[in-house]
Amino acid sequence: MICVPVMAATRAEALRIIGRSAGLADVLELRMDLLPTQSKVRELIKAVRSAGPAQVLVTNRPSGDLSELMEKERLGVLAEAIYLGADYVDVELSTATSGLEELRALIGAAGNRTRLIISHHDFAKTPAGRILRGLFHDCVRAGAGIVKIVTRARRPEDNLKVLELIPYALRRNVPIIALCMGEEGRMSRIMAPLVGGLFTFAALERGSESAAGQLTVEEMKRIWGLMEGKGHGGL
Repeated sequence: MICVPVMAATRAEALRIIGRSAGLADVLELRMDLLPTQSKVRELIKAVRSAGPAQVLVTNRPSGDLSELMEKERLGVLAEAIYLGADYVDVELSTATSGLEELRALIGAAGNRTRLIISHHDFAKTPAGRILRGLFHDCVRAGAGIVKIVTRARRPEDNLKVLELIPYALRRNVPIIALCMGEEGRMSRIMAPLVGGLFTFAALERGSESAAGQLTVEEMKRIWGLMEGKGHGGL
């Protein structure tokens, strides 16, 4: 599956991206931390539901050190998304245990309509495989319905370290999103869904990437088509 991140400087632009992406993507990620502060998760979820069949992922990343009140407000956005029936919410492994427990409890109270993604990002490097596997198990112990591990690729072989997590997770019956950021990480973005990753991320258009190395939806589908021999006469 392809997930398109929704981030914008204005409410109107966010709604435009939702309208254009809904027919192209399997999932739309509402990046509440990268949308105007007046953006309402209720309105945005409603817009996605109205625009097409795409599922809804709500993310609200922390920025810097947050006060207790700010962290409560940040997690409150995810709590509201659960109440509104978002398909997924994404929260960091570094989140306080009490916050993770509260989100899990809310999901259960809402009939388990929402799946909890617990994520870890390494913006500097790709650690050794044993460390990546340890992070995977940390996410599982924290109550992840889906594990997400994203690292920065410094060299091509870093892609292989991260992609190896996918069959490792699937053998344990745990859905996983695993890929690399950066220009060297593009291979992982292309290959992750092909080896069983739940979904990959692609930008609606060039210039709207939420992370370095992200391809566009059009580029991703063209590459997959070529790999299947459906475009430009095959490979």
